[in-house]
Amino acid sequence: MTRRADQGATPPLALFLPAILGVLLLVLPLLALIARASWATLWTDITSPAALDALRLSLTSGLLATAVCVVLGLPLALLIARSGPRVSALLRAVVAVPLVLPPMVGGVALLFLFGRTSPVGAAIEQLWGVVLPFSFPAVVIAQAFVALPFLVLSAEGAIRATGSAYERTAATLGARRWRVLWRITLPLAGPGIVTGVILCFARAIGEFGATALFAGNAPGTTQTMPLAIYTAFNGAGSGRETAVALSLLLLATAALVLLAVRAWRPGAVR
Repeated sequence: MTRRADQGATPPLALFLPAILGVLLLVLPLLALIARASWATLWTDITSPAALDALRLSLTSGLLATAVCVVLGLPLALLIARSGPRVSALLRAVVAVPLVLPPMVGGVALLFLFGRTSPVGAAIEQLWGVVLPFSFPAVVIAQAFVALPFLVLSAEGAIRATGSAYERTAATLGARRWRVLWRITLPLAGPGIVTGVILCFARAIGEFGATALFAGNAPGTTQTMPLAIYTAFNGAGSGRETAVALSLLLLATAALVLLAVRAWRPGAVR
């Protein structure tokens, strides 16, 4: 009986071929990238001034964008997880918009919001003398815009999965809301929150479209690694070897992200 049940749970054999083709579609381009690398000059390409500037900008802006997402995203995730079905469904739909929105459209929207001719952009320039478009802060804002859903949805799912029984018990024993949050809610949802932070950072440093339109592509100021790769492959700035080297560096970052997620949530990836 158990053997027949196991056979019933096995996918039909006809599905194995398209599944294998799907795996090849994901793996073969990465293998082609690795095969294209010039290993003799890889270290030189990665440590070139243009590559180091792009790497520094990507890491700095990615960390700042992740910090913004943590400050804004954790309260939003908690609100979604503890709200009623209608409110949580509405907020979850709003959060998911950047996931389905083309990044270029997000860049245009940010320009319309923070541009010098918009009320918000004009007010910021008048109050603080800061022009956001095509500046380093614009890079951080664009990255935070596209990366925030990864943190919110991951943290919200983790908080929702913990339930509210322990929180209710602590409240009946006299614990204040902030104490319940710091001592019960966040520790229980910790692995999921950390996973969201890691994925948020990975998405931030890999952002291209919104950054290109809202922040521009100025070397040393707004040119992150994805923009440097695009520039190099279009024949400007550093050579294509540097572009391949930076692509491998981003690929290695993605691999480290997956390893970090597995380390924090060993049961989620098998």
